[in-house]
Parts: sequence; C-alpha cells; structure tokens
Amino acid sequence: MPARITEEQHRLDREALLDAAEGLFYENGIQAVGMDDVRAASRLPLKRIYRFFPTKDDLVVAVLQRRDRRWRTSLTAHVEALADPRERVLAVFDWLGEWFAEPGFRGCAWVNAHGELGASSEAVLAEVRSHKQAFHDQIATWVHDTGAEVAEPVFLLAEGAIVTAGIRRDPTPAHQAREAVATLLDAPRP
Repeated sequence: MPARITEEQHRLDREALLDAAEGLFYENGIQAVGMDDVRAASRLPLKRIYRFFPTKDDLVVAVLQRRDRRWRTSLTAHVEALADPRERVLAVFDWLGEWFAEPGFRGCAWVNAHGELGASSEAVLAEVRSHKQAFHDQIATWVHDTGAEVAEPVFLLAEGAIVTAGIRRDPTPAHQAREAVATLLDAPRP
C-alpha cells in the first residue's frame, strides 16, 4: 500500500507543479506546452497533476492567479515604500522598468495568455480581466491620491509600456511612459 501523502507534501507538489507550468508557459507559450512537458518539468505523474487541476485551463488559471498575487504584491511594496503621492505614481514606472530589464522578460503573462486562449477559454479570459482590473484599480487609487484626474491615461500608458516592452524586449518604454505621466501629473488643474 502506498504511503499517504501529507498535507505538506501536497502543498510542496502543488507549488512545484505551478512553478514548472509557469516557467514553461511563460517561456514557450501555453499552447506550445503539452501536459507531458509539465509532467517532466514538475516530476509529478500525470494522474497527480490532473488531481490538482482537472484541465489545462484550470492549471493556466491557477498559474495566472498565483503570478498575479506575487506581481501586485511586489509592485505595491515598491510603490508604497514612498510617502509622496506623485512619487508613488512615478514609482510604478520605475518598477515596470526593472521588471522589463529582468533576464527572460517575455512581456505580460496575462496579455500573452489572452492572445493564446482569450477567445477559447472563458476561465482564462476571466482571470486576465480580473488581473487587468485589479492593476487598473491600484493605479487609479495612487493617481487619485495626487489630486490629478488622470487615472485612465496613466493606466493606458502603463499598459502600453508593458506591451511595447514585451515586443521590443527593451525597458525604454517604462522610462518614456514615466516622463509622459510626470507631465500629466504636473499639468495645471482646472
């Protein structure tokens, strides 16, 4: 009789599976990665993988949810380390520039997932929309604290920088967007 899997082993296996899937999906694309690739990278049997996530879409959603928590937590910690509201908004773009310069940066995981599966997977589309709405709401809060009513343009500049940096594999769009946002924040208010 096989040994019973402990809660701790269950947690460790799930994290190893998510780590493997996230790395493969981000580097190669979701559709290019088969479940056998995930099995090999995670070193878990397919039967165990499917117990965690009955479908590949379930696995993709779990990867995106976990990545969202890490991504937004890191961004928030970076931004909220500053006291000045204007500097907080500009810090979003400093953080983005650091992210864009990381080795292996391949653009936005949510934009990539949407491009691959957004039309065919309601669950993935819902997760992408959830992430983008949460990012929008974070930016809107930080911009609101400055007293400027430019949350939408700031959000669009951030999203544009993310997409452009992903295509170019260059951090420059974060710096360019930061300059544009500084101009928006410094514009006279009616």
